[in-house]
Amino acid sequence: MKKTLIALTATLALATASTSWAQQVLRLSHNAAPGNPKAVASQKFAELVEQKTEGRVKVEVGGSAQFGDDVESLTNMRLGSLAFSTNSQGSTAGVVPEFNLVGLPFLFRDLEHAYKVVDGPVGAKLDEAANKKGLVVLALWDNGIRHTSNNKRPIVKPEDLQGIKVRTPPDAMTLDIFKALGANPGPLAFSELYIALQQGVFDGQENPLMNIYSSKLFEVQKYISLTGHKYETTPLLASKMIWAGLSEADQAAIKAAAVEAGKLNREMSLAADTELRTKLTEAGVEINEIDQAAFAAKTKPVYDKWSKQYPELVELIVSEAGKQ
Repeated sequence: MKKTLIALTATLALATASTSWAQQVLRLSHNAAPGNPKAVASQKFAELVEQKTEGRVKVEVGGSAQFGDDVESLTNMRLGSLAFSTNSQGSTAGVVPEFNLVGLPFLFRDLEHAYKVVDGPVGAKLDEAANKKGLVVLALWDNGIRHTSNNKRPIVKPEDLQGIKVRTPPDAMTLDIFKALGANPGPLAFSELYIALQQGVFDGQENPLMNIYSSKLFEVQKYISLTGHKYETTPLLASKMIWAGLSEADQAAIKAAAVEAGKLNREMSLAADTELRTKLTEAGVEINEIDQAAFAAKTKPVYDKWSKQYPELVELIVSEAGKQ
């Protein structure tokens, strides 16, 4: 009897030890191609999480929409079946509309200007809004200043966009911008974009240069116009349901990993914005500058519309942008 009790005690002790040291595997989804700053930083985040949690948490990364596109990822996080997503601002805005406002047209001078704004009170407000929708903002990474490509003609003045079919992400702000500029915009999932351009479903699209290059959109576009019409973050989001089940120590470690990996993401984005102009020109794409003042004047109605819906947040973002 004594031997049986000793054996049982030992078995329970081993089981308890095994449970306490069991590694928790959490999945992260993103839609970026290999080499894209989002993809590289997502992998870095996974490495840092395992390191900073001392192996208690392992992040399995599913890039190129392996775990679903951005919209599916948002749904899955809210249901608690996916832990993390380095998502797109446009798709996130479909659930948390306040994210649209970071993309107000011609608001930021450059990337570093945008970083200073979203890292302050604006970012805190976005996290508050996301929490109400079952999401936690771990960090706001970079998705770049967006430019316009097409197969019809160089876009120099707003009138050049007249009638051009432009694919946009599924977010209201981008649709409003291109409607104001006279284009014919329509939403489509990023994973379907290359084929849609190849088949002529759309004449053009708008994206940061790093997305145009890493996803090889330049292969199916003749012209890139440096419109710089809006900035977008890459929100690194967590499922609020899964987040609540993590220890405070692991939450702190994961947040620290998100911020550290975000620095790599931003460094790559800053470098890419300059370097890729040369690479895209060498690939045979015609690149041109625009009359940005004329474009900005055309998009004033966009500010008027969104100010009516979110007066305090629009005022905060515009005010913070003016301080930097």
